[in-house]
Amino acid sequence: MKIYIAGHRGMVGGAILRQLEARRDRGDDLTLITRTHEALDLTDQAAVRVFFQTEKPDQVVLAAARVGGIHANNHYPAQFIYENLMIECNVIHEAYAAGVTKLLQLGSSCIYPRLAVQPMREDALLTGPLEPTNEPYAIAKIAGIKLCESYNRQYSTDYRSVMPTNLYGPGDNFHPDNSHVLPALLRRFHEAVRNDNEEVVIWGTGAPMREFLHVDDMAAASLFVMELPEDIYQRETSPMLSHINVGSGTDVTIRELAELVAGVVGFKGQIAFDTTKPDGAPRKLMDVSRLARLGWKSSISLEDGIRSTYDWFLKQSEQGLRAK
Repeated sequence: MKIYIAGHRGMVGGAILRQLEARRDRGDDLTLITRTHEALDLTDQAAVRVFFQTEKPDQVVLAAARVGGIHANNHYPAQFIYENLMIECNVIHEAYAAGVTKLLQLGSSCIYPRLAVQPMREDALLTGPLEPTNEPYAIAKIAGIKLCESYNRQYSTDYRSVMPTNLYGPGDNFHPDNSHVLPALLRRFHEAVRNDNEEVVIWGTGAPMREFLHVDDMAAASLFVMELPEDIYQRETSPMLSHINVGSGTDVTIRELAELVAGVVGFKGQIAFDTTKPDGAPRKLMDVSRLARLGWKSSISLEDGIRSTYDWFLKQSEQGLRAK
């Protein structure tokens, strides 16, 4: 079995690769194919075509994407929609052209309307306006779902999509401007402790609610969905509503998250909120009943996941310092 993991250097792709490598090391007959961005630009259709025609993988995990938080989405909307559309179109079409019949595409919970009924069910897709701060990215991810469904309908492929909630864990982006909320908070509180700051300021009101899932749970869920027998997968989905939500099924306010991160990091000062900054969507909780009926649920608690992620961040920081 030859499996191509697109985006293996990213947080999710890396976690999926680690789990597949563990299976291979235990004796599974797997050939795992990866390419760095430098070796293969997935927005380049000709290069992607040559890659697929040469490698001819049996299965594809499409975890490659341009991602970022509110700041990045607001400042680079053209890049977010263009690059993600190109990646999806090129990988999905060239996979089909090379004879790949099984593919898993990873999306995002931002595909759902800004004011979708909570928790968000799969059938909330395309029922209302999207959150403006990440609409370009969301449009691209919706297109990815519909690409998979369209190829399935026309060519009888088995291309599936999973929609994760907010993810975090080893391999996350901790950039001070372009990261998502949880790694951004970990870094901010870490630096506040290091610098003996008395206050940490958080964007927004702290009232929005968010759900979080550890990336190792996401990787396990992705492989679970990909390996479901086709008849069981089709029993829980439909040809034009085929995606599956992946999440923990519980959420916390941004204020509660900040307090939890502060506790893990050891910050004892004040937490303030800059209400002039955008909140984003008021709530984003996934309905994961479809996945639960199929037989999977998350196993890593938020506090345990934050602790292990902070340990990973500290180790990376120490290695960076030693490298200098």
